Amino acid sequence: MKAFGHRIVLKLGAISRYRIKLMVMTALFWTIIDTGVYLYKFFRDHINEAIDPFDMHTSAVLLLRTGLVFIICLAMAYLLIYQLKHLVRNLPLGLGLLIKSILLVGAAFLLNYILHYTYIWLIEKEPLTTELGHNYYKTFQSSLFFSQWIRWLITFLVTILIIEVNEKYSPGVFLDILAGRYLTPKNEKRTVIFIDLVDSTTIAEQLGHKKYFRFIRDFIYFISIALLENDGQIYQYVGDEVVASWVVKNSNANKKCLQALLDCKRLLKRNNKYFKRQYGFVPEFRAGIHTGEVTIGEIGVIKKDLAMSGDTMNTAARLRSATSELNQQVITSKAFVSQTNLKNWQFANLGLVDLKGKESAMELYALKF
Repeated sequence: MKAFGHRIVLKLGAISRYRIKLMVMTALFWTIIDTGVYLYKFFRDHINEAIDPFDMHTSAVLLLRTGLVFIICLAMAYLLIYQLKHLVRNLPLGLGLLIKSILLVGAAFLLNYILHYTYIWLIEKEPLTTELGHNYYKTFQSSLFFSQWIRWLITFLVTILIIEVNEKYSPGVFLDILAGRYLTPKNEKRTVIFIDLVDSTTIAEQLGHKKYFRFIRDFIYFISIALLENDGQIYQYVGDEVVASWVVKNSNANKKCLQALLDCKRLLKRNNKYFKRQYGFVPEFRAGIHTGEVTIGEIGVIKKDLAMSGDTMNTAARLRSATSELNQQVITSKAFVSQTNLKNWQFANLGLVDLKGKESAMELYALKF
């Protein structure tokens, strides 16, 4: 991977699959809206095919049009999800929404012309030069231009807002809230990981508040990439700490948790020159992992979110704290070890350890990698 700010090139992991799926779903959404408006106008205006044979009057023409629109929408969705995201990354949300929407509207007009003239060429068999002059007045000197601009702008703003809100809560969480899946609290067996920065106090004192904040933002960025690429659901960020989980019943949940640790280490090592150049420090992390039942439910009045609570969360947090006390990078519980294939890992039994806030000692293990 190149330095921070450049596109990350990894195998086709969870983020890549998420973006591809999002691109296809966005293109389908736009295609359905465009086709619906087209059919509505067709039946409303009772188009006479003797006068306007170009317009839809056969299923073959409708299928051709829908296919072309979908391809065009795919191109625009790619522009939104892969290109514009990086362009407005450091801009305020409102300004970013406006810029992306305007650029998409411009792209929509351009691609709409491609669609229109493809129609003329494939169906009408007319010279494209003849149509150019005729279509200029029809499009830019009438209310059609304004109405289409408003419709596309609203469509794109709604799409971008949905994507932003979904990613704010971590992919999938917003949909769970929208569907009311956790209106009634549910118990789920999950593997929970707490990851934080080593020597954060020392680094903060030397960097100062603003530079340390940028350092933490970069550190969390790479940690988050590793977690998301391995299907981890990020629960929350607290200072320099990231909390994530995997549903145990899902395929290879604990294996993905371990792979996320490896990817965290690899990404930070691969970008050590960037951190050294920008901050003079190369970040290291420590982690606590525990498997058990958590209670998940929707909380909040104005700002809603999903909250996870229970002994599993408390224990994972205590394990992360124990890493500094026991001078280990990763500490896991016996519950996690007993349900995980560790044949390719080095690990050591730390014996029974008293954890703060726990009534009885727990058998802990240290992972070496």
